[in-house]
Amino acid sequence: MDRVKSSMQQVPNAIPKVIRRTGANSLELEKENFERGQAVSINKAINTQEVAVKEKHARTCILGTHHEKGAHTFWAAVNRLPLSSNAVLCWKFCHVFHKLLRDGHPSVIKDSMRNKADLTDMSRMWGHLSEGYGKLCSIYLKLLITKMEFHIKNPRFPGNLQMSNRQLDEAGENDVNNFFQLTVEMLDYLECQLNLFLGVFSSLDMSRSVSVTAAGQCRLAPLIQVILDSSHLYDYTVKLLFKLHSCLPADTLQGHRDRFQEQFKKLKSLFYRSSNLQFFKRLIQIPQLPENPPNFLRASALSEHISPVVVIPAESSSPESEHVVETDDLVDMDVPVMPAPLETKFDDLFGTTAAVDPFNFSQNGMRKDDKDRLIEQLTREIQALKEELESFRLESGRLCQALRGRVSELEAELAEQSHLRLQAAGESEFLKAELDDLRRVREDTEKEQRSLTEIEKKAQANEQRYTKLKEKYSELVQSHADLLRKNAEVTRQMTVAQAAQDEVDEVRREMQEKVKAAQDIAEKQEKEQLEQLQDLQRELLSSRTELDSLKTTVGSTQQASSEVLGTQLVALESEKAELVQSLSKVEAELAVQGEELEKVQSSLGTERESGVKAAETLQNQLNEKESREQALESQLVAARWSGLQGALEEAERIITDSLAQINDPAHISCTSSADYLASRCQASLVCMDRLHSAREAFLADNTGVSELVRVVTQCGHLVGDTIVQGSATSHMVPVEQADALSESVKLCGAEALDLLGLMKQRDSLTAADSSRLKAALEAILAAAEKLRPRGLELQQGELGDMVEQEMSATSAAVESAAARIEEMLNKSRASDTGIHMEVNERILASCTELMQAIKQLVVSSKNLQRDIVESGRGAASMKEFYAKNSRWTEGLISASKAVGWGATVMVDAADLVVQGKGKFEELMVCSHEIAASTAQLVAASKVKADKDSVNLQRLQQASRGVTQATAAVVASTKSGKSQIEEKDTMDFSSMTLTQIKRQEMDAQVLVLELETRLQKERERLGELRKKHYELAGVAEGWGDGEEVTG
Repeated sequence: MDRVKSSMQQVPNAIPKVIRRTGANSLELEKENFERGQAVSINKAINTQEVAVKEKHARTCILGTHHEKGAHTFWAAVNRLPLSSNAVLCWKFCHVFHKLLRDGHPSVIKDSMRNKADLTDMSRMWGHLSEGYGKLCSIYLKLLITKMEFHIKNPRFPGNLQMSNRQLDEAGENDVNNFFQLTVEMLDYLECQLNLFLGVFSSLDMSRSVSVTAAGQCRLAPLIQVILDSSHLYDYTVKLLFKLHSCLPADTLQGHRDRFQEQFKKLKSLFYRSSNLQFFKRLIQIPQLPENPPNFLRASALSEHISPVVVIPAESSSPESEHVVETDDLVDMDVPVMPAPLETKFDDLFGTTAAVDPFNFSQNGMRKDDKDRLIEQLTREIQALKEELESFRLESGRLCQALRGRVSELEAELAEQSHLRLQAAGESEFLKAELDDLRRVREDTEKEQRSLTEIEKKAQANEQRYTKLKEKYSELVQSHADLLRKNAEVTRQMTVAQAAQDEVDEVRREMQEKVKAAQDIAEKQEKEQLEQLQDLQRELLSSRTELDSLKTTVGSTQQASSEVLGTQLVALESEKAELVQSLSKVEAELAVQGEELEKVQSSLGTERESGVKAAETLQNQLNEKESREQALESQLVAARWSGLQGALEEAERIITDSLAQINDPAHISCTSSADYLASRCQASLVCMDRLHSAREAFLADNTGVSELVRVVTQCGHLVGDTIVQGSATSHMVPVEQADALSESVKLCGAEALDLLGLMKQRDSLTAADSSRLKAALEAILAAAEKLRPRGLELQQGELGDMVEQEMSATSAAVESAAARIEEMLNKSRASDTGIHMEVNERILASCTELMQAIKQLVVSSKNLQRDIVESGRGAASMKEFYAKNSRWTEGLISASKAVGWGATVMVDAADLVVQGKGKFEELMVCSHEIAASTAQLVAASKVKADKDSVNLQRLQQASRGVTQATAAVVASTKSGKSQIEEKDTMDFSSMTLTQIKRQEMDAQVLVLELETRLQKERERLGELRKKHYELAGVAEGWGDGEEVTG
C-alpha cells in the first residue's frame, strides 16, 4: 500500500511536464531524443573494449535505421569516432555495420555508398599491418565494400540474401549472360567471405579454448554474419551453375567449376572447424556441406542438392515474458459495457441519471466528478504498478541472461578442464611408458657395466705388464671406431644426396608435364586460328563463286537482249517490205501498222533503258564483292599477324618469368644436374634451327604462320626451362663456376628477349638474327659439359654389363674365400694341436659364418636390384635403365667391388694368422672393412627400392646377419689373441737399483717411440681416408657435391 500511495503521489506531478513538453515542439523533441538514444547505443556498441558487441545495442541501431528509414544518424555518429587510430574500435564498427547491411532498412546500403571512398582508404591504411586486428580490419572492410557493390549492382537481392527460387530466376531476367555475370560476382563475394574466415582463424591460437575468452569472442562474433551470408551464396552459386551448364557448353564453364571446387573445399573445412567451437554451439547451428562437390556435368545432380540452412536457436521463454502474461491477465484495460443490473445498482447508490431527474444535476455531476477522479487515480496507480512491474521484469531478465552467460562460461571452462585432464592423463601414460623404458635401459646398462667391470678386472689381472701399451691401443681402437662412424655418416650423406637427386628428377618430370601442357594449349590455340583461317577462306571462295555467277548472269542478260532486238528488227523489216508492196492497196492498214510500229519502238526503248540499269546494278554489286574480298584478305593477314604476336608475347612472358625465378629467394633451394642442363640446351639449339627455318618460310609466304607460331611457343618454353635449370645447376657447383654459369644464363635470357622483340615488329622481322642466342645457348652447353662428372664414362651396354660382371665377381670372390677358409681349417686340424688348434678353429669357423652371411647378402642384393629394375624401367631395357640411372649404378658397382675385395683380403689375413705369420689386428680391421662395405652395398641397393618390398626386408635381415658375423670374428680374434700371448709375470726381485732405472728409461723411450709412431700412423690413416673419398667421389660422380658442401 505504501508503494501504491507513493506512485499515486508521483504520477500527478509527471503529467504536467509531459503536457508542457508536448505543447512546446514534440517533433523536434522526439527527434532529439531519438538521436541521443542512437548515439548512446552506437557508442556502447562500438568501443575500444576487446569484447563482443552486445546484441541489444546492435538491435537498437538496427531499429533506428527502420525508424528513420535510412542510416544518416548512424553515419553522423560513426564519423566522430577515431576508427583510423584504434583497430579494436574499427573491428567492432565493421561488425555493427555488417549487421545494419543485413538486417537494417534497405536504404542503409544506398546511404552508405557515400562513404565508400573513406572505407576504401581505411582498408588500405589498415592493410599495411601484417598481424593483429589491423589485418583483420582491412579484410573485413574489403568484404563490406564488396557487399555494398554487389547489392547496388543487383538491387533485387535483399541485405540478408534470403530469396526464393523464383526471385533468383527473376534476378537474372532469363538471360544467360546475366546469369554468367551474376555467378562471377557471387564467387567474388564468397571469396571475400572465405578470406575473412581464414584471417580470423589464423589470428587465433586454436590450441587453447579461445572461444570462451572475451578477446576470442570479440574476433569470432562477426563470423556469425559471415556464416549466414556464405550459406546463401553457396546455395545460389550451385543453382546458377546448374542453370548455366544447361545453356552453355562445359568447356566454357571450366573456370567456374575449378573456382567453385576450390571454394567448396575451403568453406567445408571452415564450417567444420566452426561447428566444433564452444562459442558457436550455443548461438548458431552451422550446416555441414556434402562430402563431395556437386557434379555440374550431370543435370540430375541438381535434385540431390540440399540447400544448407543455418539455424539460430530460439531463446527459451524467460521469466520476463511470463510476468508480462500474468500482468495482462491481472489488469484488463478495456472498458466493457455495463449490463442493465449494474446500471440499476448504480442508480440506486448514486441517484438517477440527468435524463430521469434533471433537478439533481449539480449533485449528481459532482458525484460523477468524484468517480472520474477515483477512476483516474486508480488508472494512474495501475500504470505506475505496471511500470514498476516492467522494471522488475527487465531486471529479472537481465539477471537471468547474466546467469545463463555465466553458466555457459562455466560449462565451457568445465569442458576445457575435462579436455586438459584427458590430455594430462595421456601425457601421464606416455611419461610412465617412457619411465619404464628408461628403467629397462638403465638395468641393461648396469648389467653391461657389471660385465664390463668383470672383463676389465680379468684384463688387468692377466695383462699388468702391458697396461700402458694397452691404454694407447684402446685409444687407437677408439679413433678407428670414430673413423668408421664418420664413414657411416658419409654413407648416410650419400644416401641423402641420392634422395635429393630423386627429388630433382621428380621436379624435372613436373616441369616437363607443365611444358607439355603449355604446348597442348598452344596447339589448341593454333587449331582455333587455323579453323578461323579456313572459315575465312571458305567465305572468300563463296564470294568469288557468287561473283562469277553474277558475271555469267550479266553476260547472259546482254546476249538475250541482243537476240530479242535482232529478231524484232528482222520482223519489222519483213513487215516493212510487205507494207511497201501493198502500199498502194492498203493505205488504211499502213496507217494502223505505223501506229503499231511506234508502239513497238517505244517498248523497245523502255527495254533498252531497263537493260542498261540492270547492267549498272550488277556492276555495282561486282565492285562491292571485290571490295569485300579485299577486306577479307586484310582481315586474314591481320589475324595471322595477331596470332604470331600472341605467341611471341607468351614466349616473352615465359622467359621473363624464368628470369624472375632466378632472383627469387625460394629458388635458392632448387638444384639440378649438369646432364639435365645439357639435354635442355641441346633441345633448345634444335628448336632454334627450326625457328630459323620457320621464319624464312614465313617471310617467303606469309600464309605459313602456323609452323612459326608453334616453334616460337616451343622455343619460349625450352629457353625458359634452360634458364631455370641453369640457375638450379649453379647452386651445386663452386662459386667461380656458379658465377660464370649465372652470367651465361642471364645473357641467354636477354638475347632471347631481344630476338622476340625484333620479331614482334614487321619491319625488323627480316633483320631478326638468332645467332647470338644460339651462341649463348652453346656457351651454357659448354659449361654444362665441363660440369659433368669425370667418373666412369661408359656406354649403355658397357655400364649394364659391368653391373652384372661386378655382382658375379663378388659372388665368385665370396665363394672362393669360403673354399679357402674350409681348406685352411682342414690344414689347421692336421698340423696344429692344443691352444693353437682351438684358436684357429674358432677364428676360421667365425670367418666361415661371415662368408655365408656375405653370400646371403649378395643374393638378396641381386634379387632386390632385379625388382628395382623391373619396377622402374618401364618399356626400356635393363641396360637402358642402368644407363639412365648412371650414378646409382656406379655406386652399386663400387660397393660390390669393395665387398669382394674385403672378402679376399680377410681370407689372406686369416691365412697368415693361422700360419703364425700375421697379426690379429689385421684380421679385425678386415672384418670392420667388410662391415662398412656391406653397409655401402645395402645403402646403394636400398635407395631406389620400395619400402614395402619383401626383398628389401630380406636384404636388411642379411645385413644384420653380416654385422653379427663380423662382431663374432672380432670377438673370436680378441679371445684367441689373449690366449696365445705370453702370460709370463714380471719378476724384478733379482734386479739392482741401477738395472731397474735402466729398464725404466728403456721403457720410457719405447713408450715415446710408440706414441710418435701412433701419431704418425693416425695422420697417415686420415690422409688415406681423404684420398679414398676423393677417388671414390670422382669415380662415382659426387665430387662436385662435396666441393659445394665443403
